[in-house]
Amino acid sequence: MNEAVAQAKSGKKFRKIEIVGLILVSLSFLGLIFNPQFISGIFDAMLNKAYPIIVKVFLTGKVGVAIIISVLIGRILERFGFTDALMRIFLPVTRIIGVNSSVIVPSIYNILGDINAAGRIAGPILVKAGATKDEQKIAVCTMVQSQQSFSTFMFCIIALTAIQAKVFLVIALSVFAPLFIVPALLKLTLWRDTKAVPLEEMPSFTPDTGVLPTIFGAAREGAELLFLLIIPAVGVIFALIGALEFIGLWQPIESGLSSLLSALSIDPKSGIVTMLASPTLATAQLKEVATTLPPNLVIGSVVLAASGFPLSVIFGQIPAIWSEGTDLTHMEAMGAAVLGAGMRLITAGLIATLLTRFLL
Repeated sequence: MNEAVAQAKSGKKFRKIEIVGLILVSLSFLGLIFNPQFISGIFDAMLNKAYPIIVKVFLTGKVGVAIIISVLIGRILERFGFTDALMRIFLPVTRIIGVNSSVIVPSIYNILGDINAAGRIAGPILVKAGATKDEQKIAVCTMVQSQQSFSTFMFCIIALTAIQAKVFLVIALSVFAPLFIVPALLKLTLWRDTKAVPLEEMPSFTPDTGVLPTIFGAAREGAELLFLLIIPAVGVIFALIGALEFIGLWQPIESGLSSLLSALSIDPKSGIVTMLASPTLATAQLKEVATTLPPNLVIGSVVLAASGFPLSVIFGQIPAIWSEGTDLTHMEAMGAAVLGAGMRLITAGLIATLLTRFLL
């Protein structure tokens, strides 16, 4: 009895999270008393920012349909031996680098289709191929170096043609060279738990399901990817941006991004659209004004757009998809994606600043 009384007097100590919770409860009550419109205002700002992206872009726009079709195409390619052929093609190069050849697969699927489909299809391939966690991180980081849509690729070519650039050289430097440079660099620096796997030890990646079950199963898988992973991730990111806009913190962030892009010889208007909204939209706008801009800004913008941006993909979709299909956690997948995005930004600046005169 005395022990029970002693415990009651001493009480349970507050945990740190409970202290945070009490602060939030107190701020909520103060907000309701002195500034109730702030709570409703921040909710409206989050809703208004997320609504057009979720509804107009993914639910009723072409992007959502494109994701489903990309998964469909990827699964059909996989069914007809595309992945196994990639393994044979890239095995000699990856053996020299000293990594599992499967780390290249997500980037190839990304170039052909969509970054979300690339993660859904290629993530499990890495696990099946016996790729280590370090190699899975390298795969994510490398994937972010290539454009996530074929339409972006076409718009980039149109913009480069408009300024009479050497299109093949720009594409070779910005899209194909990173497939080998990035894994080699990361293996030597950050993620060294890698191992080249002989072809005879690789499993077969071609499923033995029938053609029709593959097609309809892929369409269902694409729809699940869209509604259960991508739309929630996009909703979170744009709701947070809406909240930051409402409290006045987003404008300084956006201004800082614009200054950074200018310093890297990237057109700020196109670069901001690439990073915050859509590389496809950015390059569609860029091709219309390319002849009015300095060539280095066009080349820098094209290289940046040929990437895994926007930020909603880096911080939302990639962590959600890759944590489900691989051994990576949300934070590990996000960290690799953020590093890849940073590398891409630097690459765009270096190519635009140092190599433009050789690319015209």
